[in-house]
Amino acid sequence: MATLFTNPKRLAALLLFSIIIIASFLRLYNINGTPPGLYPDEAMNGNNALEALSTGQFKTFYPENNGREGFFINIQAISIALFGNVPGALRGVSALFGIFTVLGVYFLARELFLPARKTHKEDGFETTLQRHEKIALLAAFLIATSFWHINFSRIGFRAIMAPFFMTWGTYLTLMIARKLDEFKTRQQATTVKLELGAPSVFAMPKEKTYWGLNLYTLLFTGAAGFIFGLGFNSYIAYRIMPLIPVAMFMYWYIAMKDARKELLRAFTIFVVCALFAVLPLAWHFIATPEDFLGRTSQISIFSMEHPIVELVLNVGKTIGMFYVQGDMNWRHNLAGRAELFWPVGIMFLCGFIAAVYVAWMFFLNLFKGTAFNEDTPIDATTPPSSVERPSPLSRLIPLAWLLVAMLPVVISNEGIPHALRAILMIPPVFILAGAGGIWIYEKLVAFAKGADPESTWSHVKEILVTIFTVILFVLLPTEAYFIYFHKWAKDPNTFGAFTQKYVDIGHELNELPIETPKYVFVRAGGTDVRGLPMSTQTVMFITDSFTPEKQRAKNIFYVLSEQEKSTPPQAHVVIID
Repeated sequence: MATLFTNPKRLAALLLFSIIIIASFLRLYNINGTPPGLYPDEAMNGNNALEALSTGQFKTFYPENNGREGFFINIQAISIALFGNVPGALRGVSALFGIFTVLGVYFLARELFLPARKTHKEDGFETTLQRHEKIALLAAFLIATSFWHINFSRIGFRAIMAPFFMTWGTYLTLMIARKLDEFKTRQQATTVKLELGAPSVFAMPKEKTYWGLNLYTLLFTGAAGFIFGLGFNSYIAYRIMPLIPVAMFMYWYIAMKDARKELLRAFTIFVVCALFAVLPLAWHFIATPEDFLGRTSQISIFSMEHPIVELVLNVGKTIGMFYVQGDMNWRHNLAGRAELFWPVGIMFLCGFIAAVYVAWMFFLNLFKGTAFNEDTPIDATTPPSSVERPSPLSRLIPLAWLLVAMLPVVISNEGIPHALRAILMIPPVFILAGAGGIWIYEKLVAFAKGADPESTWSHVKEILVTIFTVILFVLLPTEAYFIYFHKWAKDPNTFGAFTQKYVDIGHELNELPIETPKYVFVRAGGTDVRGLPMSTQTVMFITDSFTPEKQRAKNIFYVLSEQEKSTPPQAHVVIID
């Protein structure tokens, strides 16, 4: 046990494993019963998946319900094949994407805050947990225990894939620059000569290259592009996110002067792999261009009388959702509750202010022409030792990501603040919160030690800081569990938001004999799906009666209001209203 806590690498692995266990529990526990019911949008996915399983026709794009990219639905089909037509089969897929997003946030934050010119291999020689590891672990812990992320990790919406692909895509893109820099360093070592012209004994053998790139750089480049490309299958709001990797390559092109040729080649491979991943979807949109925008034009502020005023109001509401009033939709939130638990909100505020400061200093130095000088002071939020200072990208990337992801939210005119449409903001929020939390902790520790670290009062203050930290780490998952599984999941509004009564109707029909005619009077409205309102989708999924063939086989008839009079007297009648 003593070896575990004195070995920072093992300690980090243990803490990360614990965080993933917590994240998994909060996302998988009672996944078949919580949330209660099954919202018709989720059921629509399930019905498309059931139809694809029965026909073998898995689509790139499913046009019903304003159109949805098919990647997520096709994965849900696999889950249904394994677990049957139950809500948990649809939501379990979301939970897995959510869990792996937590893991991705750890790796991304760890890479972002790694001090410049340092490698992770050096961590093994350290005697304490390094700052970038602490930030990464805290960021992962915060997103793992966030109601905001937990909630969408337990609903069968394809949007949960967006933060997953963006997180891992950004991490892999960061690794391109790291692997290329390491390769260039080794490449320079092969040209080292002694004064007399003889090869140095420290010179390294030349590496095999592919189009001027070593194998690791090539692999990370291809993987990053492909993952980013797959993200286009997740959510319409994702389509603006390629601005981030483009900006990253532009930054490196200016900063890494001796590797510009290789960077251009890497960017070309990145784009090609991204296009390869998005090709099936792009081909569909070329053939059916009306599917490309979906509901975007319907909910845009630019269709309103005063778009600029609406934009300003939406920005204020979106910022306010972190602290004042969150999403009012019970499917997205405990209606009106701030999206950030107040201790996390304080951490995020500190991290956000630090990011704004770094961005200001970077652009000021960019104007002076000194932004890419290694000795230019930019980040004043880390300890003064130059060894501890990460690249400005550690703050610039999360800040830029946050602002870009906010754009699809603030230009819409529906339900602002909108936690679902803001789902791409989740990773950068918690990465900045992780950085802010570690900064607060460092300040508290420095205050506790004071001028005389050996004094009794200093020891008392250190103990108080430790107790406060432990309480916080216990409080966050406890609060998340209580708010989600007790306060939110058991609220009658949540039952209504997820149409629990439609699930009950489906179970009622399943219990009846096949020979009994079952008539479903559809009096509720909704988007038309093959002649019936969207409200029927939940009952259809629970009873597996989406297609006419299955309806005939199960003796189930969906009847609109004007057709109710033709119902036979011996039929069992239920009403969807």
